[in-house]
Amino acid sequence: MRRLALAGAVLLASCTVGPNFERPKVDSPAGYGDEATDVPSRTYGGQVDARWWTRFRDPELSSLVDRLAKQNLDLQSAAERIQQSRAERDVAVSQGLPHIDAVGKYTRERESPNGVTSLVEPMPGAPLEFNLFQPMLTASWELDLFGRVRRAVEAADAQAQSAVEARRGLALSAIAELARDYMQLRQLQREQAFVERNLALSRKRIALVRDRFANGVATTLDIAQAEAQASTIAQDLPTLRAQQVQMINAIGLLLAEPPRSLASELIAPATQPTVPPAVPIGLPGELMRRRPDIRQAEADLHAATAQTGVAVAAFYPDISLTGSFGVESLKTSSLFDWASRAFMAGPSIDLPIFEGGRLKGTLKLRKSQQREAAIAYRKTVLTAWHDVDNALTNYAEAQHARADTLATTQADARALKAAEQQYGQGVTTFIDVITAQAALLQSQDALARGDAQVEIALIALYMALGGGWETATG
Repeated sequence: MRRLALAGAVLLASCTVGPNFERPKVDSPAGYGDEATDVPSRTYGGQVDARWWTRFRDPELSSLVDRLAKQNLDLQSAAERIQQSRAERDVAVSQGLPHIDAVGKYTRERESPNGVTSLVEPMPGAPLEFNLFQPMLTASWELDLFGRVRRAVEAADAQAQSAVEARRGLALSAIAELARDYMQLRQLQREQAFVERNLALSRKRIALVRDRFANGVATTLDIAQAEAQASTIAQDLPTLRAQQVQMINAIGLLLAEPPRSLASELIAPATQPTVPPAVPIGLPGELMRRRPDIRQAEADLHAATAQTGVAVAAFYPDISLTGSFGVESLKTSSLFDWASRAFMAGPSIDLPIFEGGRLKGTLKLRKSQQREAAIAYRKTVLTAWHDVDNALTNYAEAQHARADTLATTQADARALKAAEQQYGQGVTTFIDVITAQAALLQSQDALARGDAQVEIALIALYMALGGGWETATG
């Protein structure tokens, strides 16, 4: 009988009421759809590279990303939120552990002879006014027979995991933002190089027009048009320089650096990075383990499920073991005598009988929050698939647009060369040269932006795939 009672007690102690969390099952598509094959950089179903920024083969970009993990202030704040959630978990755990407190009490008391003392006969010589010393240890331990504390700890664990995933998502966003800013910086530097090259050609052309004027071939109109063209081209330089400073400062802010602190490192023009010839994108089913926002949504659903269990357990009695041990004496001289000991021990049961609908309302609220978290999880997964599909389309179309821009730039270069030859032969006017050069400068700028847009589209694709946070958070 004793063994049976012990087994029953163990079984009761292990009871945890409320729903158990199960990872939602979502039917993922087999693939992302048709992949473009008529582009220089193609995608395929290989394993996503966790250090995707290194595939641009730019040491400076890799160095900036490596520093980002240690210096970014948003990531440091997110790390503190993780510590806070773990501290809250420790608080939840403490509810299921024994609590021991030391209490020291001294009072000066006087009993009224007309009060309750008059109902009993005091000992001969007993004073009505006395000192009372009561040092004592008190202990309590909630047995958690129905799992209220365990469910609370489970919810706290899930909330801590949610904070971890939130930091990982923040790391992924920060890396992508830094890479985008870097690509735009190199784009602006390339545009500036095009403008400076065209400005140098325009100034040389001014000298040639003046020589032709001295020989009676050109006119003052040609000189004025050549000078106006050079001034028009030069007008773009201040804006490009200002935008470069803004991009450098944007990168510096991500690395928690003061303004212009990276200027010496980044202001020198560098080759615009190129995209890799092949980009592995994995499979749709892998997104749920790779994207931080999906992992966070799952943790939030887990926490909501556990909180529902806490609400269910609130309907059951709370059973605690309580006790105290100490000494009690009217004099300090006899305070620690064995006869002065006082103790109390025994179980206490707290059984909710009427709560005015509080428990039912709380349970109804928690169940609704659990269902909402499940809907949010499904939407997050669905959004992730859409993000990847859209990013794949944008990446392919950005490459198509870049190819068209390259063809336009090459045609404009040939047109300018022809216009210069025909003007030298006196077949056409100088305005044709100006028009051709303006078209070439515009297409060159568009080509620089097109290359950057291809790179930024690839960054967006990597971000949609959810790779990269491992390096920044571990």
